[in-house]
Amino acid sequence: MEYNKLVAVSGLSGLFELISSKADGGLVRSLEDKTTKFVSNRVHAFSHLESIEVFTTDENVNLSDVFLAMKGSSEAMPDANDAKAIKAYFQKVFPTMDFERVYGSDMKKMVKWYDILIKNNIEIKLSEATDEDAVAEQPVEKKPVAAAKPSTKTAAVKNAPAKKINTPRKMA
Repeated sequence: MEYNKLVAVSGLSGLFELISSKADGGLVRSLEDKTTKFVSNRVHAFSHLESIEVFTTDENVNLSDVFLAMKGSSEAMPDANDAKAIKAYFQKVFPTMDFERVYGSDMKKMVKWYDILIKNNIEIKLSEATDEDAVAEQPVEKKPVAAAKPSTKTAAVKNAPAKKINTPRKMA
């Protein structure tokens, strides 16, 4: 399982692996109990872990940077239900975090999510841009296109008077 396939789903606790997505939702597998289910995007929002940023006193950082700081720290993980202990933990582990804009509930989520990642042996790293991405980012040379002569049918439609549309009125 890769870090770039992980999502958080609003209204559902924990982390999920995005198995497949469709226009109306996605098929996800819970990392905690390994159940698979369809989640509608009409009810829930999906947030890729790679796209989540954390407020700091300088520039925002990616959530993976916070997780890596947690991994490299010798501090003991706080109890997820002790808000004061969690805030004290992050003040030691990631002191540049903006504690006025990062809510206690967000810090609690980070502790829980980190625990899930460690239990599932998931390597915390952002996906790197591939050679295909680099090619896609290069500007494409545009060639001039000869102007096409409009057909008489198109010209007639352009010059046609606008039609009046009758809409029903609501009576008070």
